[in-house]
Amino acid sequence: MANEQKGQDGSNDIGKLKQLRRRLAKDPADWQAKRDFHEEKARLEKLGVSPREILGVIHGDDRRDQAALSNKDIAQGSKKVLKDFTVVAARPLPVIVLADVSGSMSADGKIETLNRSLREMVTSFANEDALRAEVHVGVITFGGSKADAKHPLAPASKLAWDDLKASGKTPLGSALTLATNWLEDKSIVPSRAYMPTLVLVSDGQPDKEDAWQQELQKLLGSQRGAKAQRLALAIGADADEYVLNAFVANPEVPVLHAQDAAQISRFFRFVTMSVCSRLASVNPDIPAAPEGFDLENFEDF
Repeated sequence: MANEQKGQDGSNDIGKLKQLRRRLAKDPADWQAKRDFHEEKARLEKLGVSPREILGVIHGDDRRDQAALSNKDIAQGSKKVLKDFTVVAARPLPVIVLADVSGSMSADGKIETLNRSLREMVTSFANEDALRAEVHVGVITFGGSKADAKHPLAPASKLAWDDLKASGKTPLGSALTLATNWLEDKSIVPSRAYMPTLVLVSDGQPDKEDAWQQELQKLLGSQRGAKAQRLALAIGADADEYVLNAFVANPEVPVLHAQDAAQISRFFRFVTMSVCSRLASVNPDIPAAPEGFDLENFEDF
């Protein structure tokens, strides 16, 4: 017993491994215990604890001097049994932002606030520690003559933020095309990914020559686009609410409005809380407004 009391100081104690095994016996779905078990096993192996002792814990045998097994049997048995304790990689939860960076966004500090809000959102996602899901963030900008994959979809923890710059027109249609292409490309959004969240932010109207309606229908007609959680923010009085409502396409989810920089920040705090509530959910595919947030009283948030 003396040896099983000194595991906290880096010794080769197997007591912690036994405790984790008991936790998993009670609740096989305990992801934290699975991860801790895997890490503790690796630590003990590094310290030179014999495979026989580790396998004894896995099989529920508390005797450190259990009957000898051949090294081949131990290795094969350990490999087979440990499949049950393998930590499954977190599934991606994609968050794709379609950001209007037309020339009008350079006024009244809008682009600066948008950059700050997006940086804070990405940082919050990167700091989340969830076993079921990992937030992947992508930013599509539309300004100038066409849309741009400003930040290709990637884990939030690996995204190196580069500020958006405002100029030019409002080519929404090409942004919708790019979003649809991302969603339908399984090398970008794999089959095991959770339902995406799409966020559209704009302060104006699409270009007159822009075929945004046709591209929106393609997005909404795609398998993942149709199922995605879609949110929209209208910035200022000139934002085209008809376009934004057509994007959301859900009478239960209103287009939110921001009249100043503070409300832009509030909107992205809402997006952050909404996605983080999915991370903590038993089923991250079911979106829900974060507790304490009232969409009808968005200005008071």
